[in-house]
Amino acid sequence: MGPRQWLEGWPVFRQLTGGDPLGRGKAAQSPLSAGLTARTADADRVARSVCPYCAVGCGQRVHVADDRVIQIEGDPDSPVSRGRLCPKGSASTQLVTGPQRARKVLHRRPYATDWEELDLDTAMGMVVERVLDARAKGWQDVDEHGARVRRTLGFASLGGATLDNEENYLIKKLFTALGALQIENQARI
Repeated sequence: MGPRQWLEGWPVFRQLTGGDPLGRGKAAQSPLSAGLTARTADADRVARSVCPYCAVGCGQRVHVADDRVIQIEGDPDSPVSRGRLCPKGSASTQLVTGPQRARKVLHRRPYATDWEELDLDTAMGMVVERVLDARAKGWQDVDEHGARVRRTLGFASLGGATLDNEENYLIKKLFTALGALQIENQARI
């Protein structure tokens, strides 16, 4: 390596002799960093989402490549967060792709000591069965005065504060259609 090549490799020399006198652009860039690309450059598509952690509802951009999430970052078009995420929201890629994520339905039967794996269709069937059973057992067509009420006191709904307005609206509609009376949301409590 000659002295000229050595000098051109030195950022201060590039700063003083090039078109970047403040050293904030190409002059400060090493050959290694010049060859780097963004993690999101390989994304096939970008989906918009909402951060799942709290009730603020920060917007996220989910970068997907080959049907797997490669990066999640703040959505600058979100009026709530304007592209910013808290540390938990910034780490939500780990929530989706982390090795500790539960990927199977686990069920512990009454009085059992071990968990067993169930397929999703079986687990969903069990949930539907229990909801309909509780609805039927607590169903009232008329009250004590003979007025038609058509309701159930067999179950209630308490929504979480991490749900956004649309999700809470749909949950309210579902439980109202099922005949439930006790429908509340954590955000209002």
